[in-house]
Formats: sequence, C-alpha cells, structure tokens
Amino acid sequence: MSAFPLALHHVHVTWPDGTPCLVDLDLVVPTGRSGLVGPNGSGKSTVLRLLAGTLAPDSGRVTAPASVGYLPQDLTLDVAQPADVFLGVAEARAALRRIERGSTDPADYGTVEGRWDVEERVTAALARVGLPAGTLDRRLGELSGGEVVQLALTRLLLDGPRALLLDEPSNNLDSAGRERLAEVVAGWRGTLLVVSHDADLLGPLDRIGELGPDGVRWYGGGYSSYVAQVQVEQAAAEQAVATAAADVRRQRDDLVDAERVLAKRRRYGAKMYAIKREPRAVMKLRKRAAQESAAAYTHTHEQRLAEARQQLADAASRLRHDPAIRVELPGTVVPSGRIVVRTRELVLRTGREVGLELRGPERVALVGPNGSGKTTLLRTLAGDLEPAAGAVEVGVPVGVLPQRLDVLDDTLSVFANVAAVTPATANVVRAKLARFGFRGSAAEQASGTLSGGERLRAALARVLLADPAPQLLLLDEPSNNLDLAARESLLSALADYGGALVVVSHDRRFLDEVGVDRVITLD
Repeated sequence: MSAFPLALHHVHVTWPDGTPCLVDLDLVVPTGRSGLVGPNGSGKSTVLRLLAGTLAPDSGRVTAPASVGYLPQDLTLDVAQPADVFLGVAEARAALRRIERGSTDPADYGTVEGRWDVEERVTAALARVGLPAGTLDRRLGELSGGEVVQLALTRLLLDGPRALLLDEPSNNLDSAGRERLAEVVAGWRGTLLVVSHDADLLGPLDRIGELGPDGVRWYGGGYSSYVAQVQVEQAAAEQAVATAAADVRRQRDDLVDAERVLAKRRRYGAKMYAIKREPRAVMKLRKRAAQESAAAYTHTHEQRLAEARQQLADAASRLRHDPAIRVELPGTVVPSGRIVVRTRELVLRTGREVGLELRGPERVALVGPNGSGKTTLLRTLAGDLEPAAGAVEVGVPVGVLPQRLDVLDDTLSVFANVAAVTPATANVVRAKLARFGFRGSAAEQASGTLSGGERLRAALARVLLADPAPQLLLLDEPSNNLDLAARESLLSALADYGGALVVVSHDRRFLDEVGVDRVITLD
C-alpha cells in the first residue's frame, strides 16, 4: 500500500462563539505510524476531522489522499441498524445466499460483482479486531461500546484506505480488544495518525507529535522515547529558568547599588553647591554633566535588568504547566460498617445473576470482555435500569459518571450544568469549577463544544459537586479521553475520596493506581 502525505497549510479554525481553536497551523504527517498527543482542548480531534474532510477550515489548505479512513472519538450510530448494513456488505451477503439457493437473477450476480468471498473477508476482518462472525447478524444497539468501536474499525479495514486516522481508538475496548488494536496499528503499512492518551498503544509508533499553541513538534520514537525527550527538555528549561532568575536578582541588586552611588553623588554635589567653593557657572556645568552621567548609568543598569527579565520570561515559556484537577470532596466519607449497596436475588436484563454487597469505603472494579454486562450492572445499581428480577438496595447518595458522559446538557455552559445540581452561590460554584480546570471564561463555554477530556472533567464536576455529595461513585470507563496530566489529577482526587467506589474499566494500570479492594470479573 503506497503512502500519501497528510498536511495542513496555514490552517485557521474558529468555533462559532468566536473562540480560536487552531491558529495558522502547519502540519505534515510523515509516512509511517505517527501519534498525536497534547493537552485536552488543544485541537487534536479537530486536526483529524480536518484531515478526514469532515470539517472545513476557516482559512488555509488541507492535503489528503482521496481514500482516508477515519475513526472518530464519538460514533453517531443508528441502534436499529444491522451490523452487516453498517459494514456495507448486507446486500452482497443476501444476494450470495439467494444464489446459493438457486437464484439465477442477473441482479443478484450484479450485486455480488466479484465479491464471492465477501463472507470470508468480513469474517477475517472481524477476527482481526477480535469480534466473532456472529456479530454480522446483530444490531448496533445490541453491541457494547467497545464492540461498536471494533466494528467501526472493521469497516475501515474492509475499505482499505491509503491513510488511517484514529481518534482515541482504545476507548471502551477490553484487554483482548486492545491487544488486537495494537496488532492492527503495529501492522499498518500506510500512513497512520493516532490521537490517543494510551501509552501502551503509542509505545511502538515511529514518532510522536505534540500539539501545542505553537503548532506540532515531532519526537522520534514511540511514547517512552517521547517522555524521555520531554523530561530532558524540562530539565534544561528548569535550569535555564534558575539561571535567568539568578541573573534578574543580580541585575536588580546592581541597579539598587547604582541608585545608592548616584544618591551619594547627588548629596555631595548639593553640598558643594551650597558652600560655593567653585564659580557658579562651573558648578552648573558640573551638575549638568553629573545628571547626564547618572542618567546614562541608570539606563545601562535598567536595560540590563530588562534583558535579564526577558531571558527569564523566555526560559519560563519553555516550562510545561499542565492543568491539574484539585478536588475537595467534603461529606463523602462512609463509615466502614455501613452497607452502601446490597443486591437481593438480582437478575440483570441480560439474564445474568449477580450477588453484590459493599460496605464502607470499599473500592470494587468490574472487569470482563465487551458485552459481558458491566455497564448494565452499573446502570442497574444506579437505578437507571430495572432488573429482570430481584432488587438493589442503596443506602447512600449516589453519583454516576456514565460512559457516554450524557449527564451534561450540551445547550448549557459548564457553569450552568453544575449550578443546576447545587444550591451554592455563583461565586462558590466558580471557585469549585476552577479546581477542575474551568477558570474564568472557560466555565462559560457551551458543554457541546468541549473536547473529550474537557467533557469528562465537566461531567465529573457535575457529579462530584452535586448536593448531597455522593458517597457512592459509579464510574464507567473514567480514564477515557483523559490526557496524562488530567489522569494523574483524577487519580489524586479519587485517592482523597472517602466514599465507596465501583469502577468499570479495561485499563488495568488505572485500576491498580486507583487502589481497588477487590475485582469482580464478568465473563
């Protein structure tokens, strides 16, 4: 498969509210496997949409091959659509079956049109991403979030694009699905650009591009190499800041010393003028010369101080200031003996029988393959789904962070979404939102315009800042879409959380860092 260049030339993108997203961005994606990282909201998904042709820039030019495969972060699907229709093979499959039953209709042969092996090809493509052949006969609404992602990836593989764009493709995938995805990425021979916060997926790539305010900077090697290079840069930047700060202090002290010397000279000159030891005209000339010399002397030291301050600003600009989520969760502590959740002869809608009891601030992980019922159990515990039989007893206030983050009203601002669930004053709400990284005008941004990571932070704020405070948190794939800084901040917040926690996640590293007390596996 030959590779074609993907590029953006002086591209500008501005959101409808006038907020700039990308400013004069130049980007050339090299041949091979590339990753794109950057803080949430920096425009990574927008870059992929531009390259895929689903978004037009306000100005500038996009270069892309005619055949581009694009897997968006959020798939918009018709839940009633059969999987084979979604893959574009339903008509060929149906025609083949009619031919196998003896049809001689030319229309059936025209529909197949040389695709006699369509069933085998689709089955092989499904297996490549980890889906069974029976998936073809299911509807999209019957598939889990991870299975839908795998199916969408299957469609891209069947299309055989010359360039492949993947936006957070490991979201919602179970361990097996992530392994299959990693194999697809590792085996891709065309041009590939992956936006992801998954260190394991980014590990074997050829290069990592970091998107920032000044554009994209490429680092050779995979993710670990990128991290190592950034650490070296940060160490150098910190040393430069320390050196520049020391120079600023030195120049400031020199300026003070210069002012002291000049003040002493002025006092001496005033004394000489008062006692009139020299002719008046001579003294005036000396005074004017002293003033001019003092001005030049002061100007020199002020200029040196200004230059030192500029060097400090330049050095400081190279430092990274990752946004942090700093969350205080009062009222969430649960005594160790209190029953938080108890099920009684519970049978989920999937037909699975589940027995569960949580006491105190216990932390439980729900793991298992896509489609095993993890989200169904979580929604049943939350009261969003009625069980097929039995009951769920919940003894504390509950906060739910669903996989689709649909707790937000997209027509409202972040501030309005949070203010709707708490009686706190506007100033208090804004102060609390600042701890989630929404400061000033960022709190007024419409929820529907947020990036994936920003949306998760906003949804988390709405859940955690609700009144009453949740003493049981139900989290469905909470690490999806988080950049590394936000991930660490979320882990820090959960480390201080005093309530019970039930978390669905395929991210074993995240579960280890959360510190779960026990794991429930749904096979």
